Amino acid sequence: MKRPVTRIAAVTFVLVALVTLGVVAVSGLRHRGGADQAAPGLVTPTAGAQAAGAARTGTASRISGRASRDQPTFPLDTSLHSTTDPRSIWVVVNKKHPIHPLDYRPDIAIVRGYQVATAAAGGLNDLLNAGDRAGLGLKIESAFRSYDYQVSVHGSLVASEGQAAADRISARPGYSEHQTGLAVDLITPGRPGCDFEACFGRTAAGRWLSANVWRYGFLVRYTVADQAVTGYQPEPWHLRYVGTALSTAMHTANVATLEQVFGIPGGDYPH
Repeated sequence: MKRPVTRIAAVTFVLVALVTLGVVAVSGLRHRGGADQAAPGLVTPTAGAQAAGAARTGTASRISGRASRDQPTFPLDTSLHSTTDPRSIWVVVNKKHPIHPLDYRPDIAIVRGYQVATAAAGGLNDLLNAGDRAGLGLKIESAFRSYDYQVSVHGSLVASEGQAAADRISARPGYSEHQTGLAVDLITPGRPGCDFEACFGRTAAGRWLSANVWRYGFLVRYTVADQAVTGYQPEPWHLRYVGTALSTAMHTANVATLEQVFGIPGGDYPH
């Protein structure tokens, strides 16, 4: 009679242990962030990732950084650099986040006769050289712009187009990525009629840039699909340097905007 009792006790002990482990596992997940967050290396279809995936490829991103309900999972630690310091290659400048201080000027390097932030110079040289090898003849048309210069650029557009129209295509002074020295506008001699026009994106140069800029640490900053996020009409000629670590991670995760990566509000000016 003792052997059956021993078996029953053993089975009971195993069942209790399994239930206990299940409770601990569920509790652990809750402490890590519940249904919206999982351990590094797992695929988690957060609301943000589902929206971004549905808009682009329908695939989820791999997690090795942070995740939250409002931003897509992302294969890079997004706390590595500041998003508010204008000296940071990850600074986010948009219609809700101006540059501080407003008179900021970056450390400058010269690339093909144009002033750019020193941090972006190497990647820009590499990109332009690669474009030359591809027979594109890409040229810089605009790079660093000071606050005072942007006053003139935006003011001229307001005078000719009106405030609302100017704001759709040009940054107000203090809100321009060009002031960081990390943004450049490119043109190509192949289709001069498409310089600074939407059709630039359909040129050989525009298609090459869209497919390859991430390799050199750049983004096409303002796209057709992301106008509501960035607050600007598409500019397939406007590139923004963020470094190869971030550009590669964004390419891998299929995330197009800095606002989505860092969970930072974009869109139009608050007033």
